[in-house]
Amino acid sequence: MSRERGPAAVPGAEVRAVAARVLAEVLSGRSLKAQLAQQLTALPDSRDRALCEAICHAALRRRLRYEAALAQLLERPIPPKARHVFALLLVGLAQLDALQMVPHAAVAATAEAARTLGFPGHVGLVNALLRRVAREPGNLLAGDTQDEARRSHPTWLREAIERDWPEHAPAIFQANLEQAPLWLRLQPAAADGEAFIARLQQSGVRILAQRGAALAVENAGDPARLPGFAEGAFLVQDYAAQQAVEALAPEPGQRALDACAAPGGKAAQIAASGAHLLAVDSDARRLRKVGETLQRLGLAGDLKCADAADTAAWWDGQPFERILIDAPCTATGVIRRQPDILLHRRSSDLPARVAEQARLLRALWPLLATGGRLVYATCSVLKDENERQIDAFLAAHAEARALDLPDALGRPAGAGRQRLPGEEDGDGFFIAALVKD
Repeated sequence: MSRERGPAAVPGAEVRAVAARVLAEVLSGRSLKAQLAQQLTALPDSRDRALCEAICHAALRRRLRYEAALAQLLERPIPPKARHVFALLLVGLAQLDALQMVPHAAVAATAEAARTLGFPGHVGLVNALLRRVAREPGNLLAGDTQDEARRSHPTWLREAIERDWPEHAPAIFQANLEQAPLWLRLQPAAADGEAFIARLQQSGVRILAQRGAALAVENAGDPARLPGFAEGAFLVQDYAAQQAVEALAPEPGQRALDACAAPGGKAAQIAASGAHLLAVDSDARRLRKVGETLQRLGLAGDLKCADAADTAAWWDGQPFERILIDAPCTATGVIRRQPDILLHRRSSDLPARVAEQARLLRALWPLLATGGRLVYATCSVLKDENERQIDAFLAAHAEARALDLPDALGRPAGAGRQRLPGEEDGDGFFIAALVKD
C-alpha cells in the first residue's frame, strides 16, 4: 500500500514554502526585510536561506508580470483564504523566469510546498500551472523588457522618475529589476587587505570589484558567516552609501554628529576616522544595532535615542565640526535591495518625507560650528528630496555655502551629486556638502 508523500520527500519544498509565507505577508503590507529576518530562521542551511531570499526578491521585482500571467492561467482567482497558494505560484514563476532554475526540480519542489503550507488539495493545480509555463515560457511570460520594467513601477513613481530624469528613466527602471551586488567596506582591523581578500576567495567568495576600501562580492551567503566578520574586518555597506562619509571628511578629534544613525554603517566610518562620534536615532531597537556594530568593529561612540530635530532634548550646547544627515526618504534609490518599495510606497509619502528632511536641516544647522561641514544624503532619486531640498535650504541661509564634490560621487545635481541605481554597481544616492561661513 502506498503512502502519501510528505514534504520531506521532495528536496527544497520547505524553502519554497518559507518563500511563499514571506511573500504572502509582504503582499499583505508587511516589510520584506522584517519578514525575511523572522522567517529565514526556519532554514538552518545558509544555501537554502540565500535561495529563499533570491526567490522573494525576484518575485517582487516582477510581481506585476507574474500576476498578469496568472490571470491568463487561472480559470478563477485564488480565494483570499488560500493567499499562500497565490504567493507560491509567484514563487514558482520567479524560479522559472528570473532565476532560470531547472524546471523539473523547481516545479516538483514548489508543488510539494503547497502540502507543506497546509493546502494538499492545491498540489495538482500548482504542478499543472508551472509545468505549462515551463513548456510555453515565450507565450505566457513574453513582453517588451523595457516596457515591462517601466510598468513594474507604480504610476506615481514612474511619472516622478520620468519627470526628474527623462533621459535616464528607462535605465533606472531596468536597474531596479536587477539584483544588486553585496558591498563590503574593509576596516582598519583588516589592514592587510590582500590577505583578507585571499581569505574571502578561499571561502568561495568571488570579488567583482574593488574601489579603495570598498569590495563588491558575490557567492557570499550570510555576511555574518564570512571570515573576518566576528573580528571586525569589514562592515556591509553599499558603495554609494560609503561615499557620504568620504564627503563628510571627518578628522581625528573633531566632534561629529550622525543624526539618523541606524543601521550604523556611516557611524562606524565616522568613528574609524578618529572623530568623537555622537550617534542619534529615534528608534531604540535600531540604535542598539548601531552599538553592536561599533562594538564588533572595536570602535567607540556615544549613542542617544532621541528625535534628532528636537535638539533641546539631547544637545549639550557644544557645536559640531561635522554633521551627517542621512535623511529619512522614499528610498527610491534602493529598490534593487528592497523591491517591496514598489508595492508599499505611496505618492502621499513624498510630501511627508520632504517636510521631515527640511525640519532636520533647519534644526541641526545651528549646531554646526563656523567653518564646519554638514553633509545631507538620501538613498532617493527624486529631486524634491535631493537637489530641490538643498536649493531651498541654501536660498534661506546666506551663511551656507555648497562645496564642489568630485565626479566620483556621481553626476552633478544642483548643489550636490546624484548617483543613479546601478551606476558603478552602486545604489541610487544623493550627497550634498554644506559649509557654514
